[in-house]
Amino acid sequence: MGTEIEADGPALRFSRRERALAQMEAHDLDALVLGRQANVRYISGAPQLWVVGTRPFGPICEFVRETGEIHLNSTWDEGIPAEIPHENLYGFAWNPMTLVGILQNIKGAETFRRVGTDALTPMFAQLLPMAFPNAELVDAEQAMQAARRIKTPEEVAALRNALVIAEKGLAAGVAALSAGTNEKALAGTILEAEAAGGVSTPATQDAAWVTSKQHPWRRAEGDGRVRDGDLVVLSAGVLADGYVAEVARTLVVGEPTEAVTALYRRRDELWDRLVAACRPGATTSTLLDAYQQAGEALPAMPVAHGLGLGFDPPVVSPGLRATAETDVLEQGMVLALTAYVWEQGVGAVLTRDAVLITAEGAEILSTVPAYGEAVSG
Repeated sequence: MGTEIEADGPALRFSRRERALAQMEAHDLDALVLGRQANVRYISGAPQLWVVGTRPFGPICEFVRETGEIHLNSTWDEGIPAEIPHENLYGFAWNPMTLVGILQNIKGAETFRRVGTDALTPMFAQLLPMAFPNAELVDAEQAMQAARRIKTPEEVAALRNALVIAEKGLAAGVAALSAGTNEKALAGTILEAEAAGGVSTPATQDAAWVTSKQHPWRRAEGDGRVRDGDLVVLSAGVLADGYVAEVARTLVVGEPTEAVTALYRRRDELWDRLVAACRPGATTSTLLDAYQQAGEALPAMPVAHGLGLGFDPPVVSPGLRATAETDVLEQGMVLALTAYVWEQGVGAVLTRDAVLITAEGAEILSTVPAYGEAVSG
């Protein structure tokens, strides 16, 4: 595992910027002023430090449509792509007027007509017009979401690399699963394997749980200890080189009963319907319909969400049915697709995979087996 901070590869950087420029053209944006980490990395290709947690909007990255020039908030040159010169880097500033001066010095700032931001605070709503005196400030999040929802081939390759690490974490969890262990030990095993794969930033720390036999979408009550007959979900997720990968499987501890076997068959039927629904041109509501057609209750959580630099659109959830009726699946989307079935007195089976929408339909990017066999106690 290397210790150097490196920029994303040139092909990855340039392919993303091409998509962003196309959306800037379509939305008539002369420049972008970005603060959200996923958008900043999408444009700059530079990893950033100290970005954990929620923070207010600040001008972190600026992208000029006419010149392709990028300005970036950074205190050093390590990990900065060669096409972003040192003079286009600027450090942190407690005085917001210092930032205004930096923005004013961007070539063409005084002539921009429309400047898009991915968020805005009341303070910067007052300050940005000082930097761009002739520009209208508009919402750029729609343009960035449109760019990010379709993955370039280079992004798909990055997602595959992230999945390899997540799958190693999952495999470690499967190997450690037995009666007598507990949820915390399993989660630690998965996270440890992910860290050994070079990723110390998990996408989720809730990596293992015993499913409830009394309530759907709940973990079993009690001490978290795994017992014979339990259905245990192992969920591995990583943030590798900026890209989120997720994969989840459910295993039965001990010999499966008829009821457990029947539950896995229901999972298989639902999964087949979900995968069949992943085709270009279909509305995302077809994923919700797949649950109903299989006779399964819609889950409380999203049936699918986009994967990329963080979570990308779409988010397909029963609570967003109206949006799903008009949101269309497109070739190049990558979804975290979830199948979930539950039976009173038995528990739940959850499966989650990364799925690429292709011209022919769905391509499952995950390579781990579906699982349905017993784990010896």
